[in-house]
Amino acid sequence: MTTADQQPPSGSRQRIDKWLFFARVLKSRTLAQERVSAGHVKVNGASVRQPSHLVKVGDRLEIALARRNLVLVVLKSGERRGPYEEARQLYDDLTPPEPERITLLEQAMRHAGSGRPTKKERRAIDRLRPDEP
Repeated sequence: MTTADQQPPSGSRQRIDKWLFFARVLKSRTLAQERVSAGHVKVNGASVRQPSHLVKVGDRLEIALARRNLVLVVLKSGERRGPYEEARQLYDDLTPPEPERITLLEQAMRHAGSGRPTKKERRAIDRLRPDEP
């Protein structure tokens, strides 16, 4: 076997910053490089700090973004930054759904037709209100 036979075919591995850009996870390669360098990206559970790290099909990426955390599995490498439909074919999204957050006001609201609050419920509602003079 020659050395060309031992190397993976071109396109099977790709720089992580390019892949994140092509998959439309981040808006630019510069932002992708900064995210990786800051240690906000893990590949197969190991933190990666080099934007030149190569990802391959089957790698599991954990990406910490400003408002959410993504868990993606690489399905194929990207060739260009195309439309969303094209980028969506590059990965499988395993991100768990976020739990529904209920505000204190929503907790204190009563459903229409449920009658008057009990004494215990009224005291709980009073605790949520700011002290009135």
